[in-house]
Amino acid sequence: MNPHDLKYCPGTLAEGFSTYSPRCLRSLFGGKKVSHFLPYDPPQANEAVAEMFFENRRRISISGVQEKVSLILEKNILRLTKEGEQGTFILKPIPGDLKKGDQVPANEHLTMQIAEQVYSLNTARNVMIFFKDGTPAYITRRFDVKKEGGKRGKEDFASLAGKTKANAGPDFKYDYSYEECGLLIQKYVPAWRVEIEKYFALVIFNFLFSNGDAHLKNFSLLESSKGDYLLSPAYDLINTWLHADDAYFALDRGLFADNFRSDHYKESGHPSKTDFVEFARRIGILESRIEKILTPFLENQNAVVSLTNRSFLNDSAKRGYLLMYNTRRNLLLS
Repeated sequence: MNPHDLKYCPGTLAEGFSTYSPRCLRSLFGGKKVSHFLPYDPPQANEAVAEMFFENRRRISISGVQEKVSLILEKNILRLTKEGEQGTFILKPIPGDLKKGDQVPANEHLTMQIAEQVYSLNTARNVMIFFKDGTPAYITRRFDVKKEGGKRGKEDFASLAGKTKANAGPDFKYDYSYEECGLLIQKYVPAWRVEIEKYFALVIFNFLFSNGDAHLKNFSLLESSKGDYLLSPAYDLINTWLHADDAYFALDRGLFADNFRSDHYKESGHPSKTDFVEFARRIGILESRIEKILTPFLENQNAVVSLTNRSFLNDSAKRGYLLMYNTRRNLLLS
């Protein structure tokens, strides 16, 4: 899709917009009229910009493999933060070392939009944005920065589990199970009965949309306005199978702390609804709630198709994305 000739909002993917829709501007930028073009050339095309991005990345305190830079909204212009400034947005340009890397921004944007719009998951606000030459990037608003300044407390699950590179090796963020993550929520969240359902839905979503990088640092607890901790908005949701040959689950132990697998899983080699029902029971989901939470993920959601078709993925990636969605849904139904 040519960013100079848009037919869909590059935030919500709503039809009939040549830039961000009013709803999108309110959600992400406080209603300010912000352009879907950044005031920069892509760093790979401009040495001076590349140096600015490098200096910015040295200051940003966000971990992860993918390159990230910090932005701030000044009047209605998004710009790189300067020394001592607190950024309120994170920009993720095209990564340089992944298969189909040019599709990564559109992939993450689409997956995040589907999570929010189709399955009502609480997600970090996000949009597609473009460099001067039309090169795409992904931008998300930081949910740990308060409007009035300062930051909310935030603890990722690696920290909650006491795992670091020093004590658990270079793969520390993968050495766990999703069941154990659920127990961390029970331990640290007073209102865990509510938050555990959100967590369960997120784990199902990650399986359904082939996110093979849902590791410990991609789940967090966030301080609320009342001072307690709740599950943070979902972030870094992406179909990794478009870019790598991933396992079904990012965490090495999979769903269960004891490596349990249903008879169907043992025979077929893949998890199914039975495994997720057992997982729900183990993390404390009420029996009466399990089927209700699972049902939207088992149903064929036409909105997934329409959002994918309106996304910024190229035609080949759109076909692959929808093929994986249908394949995973069939696995859940088996």
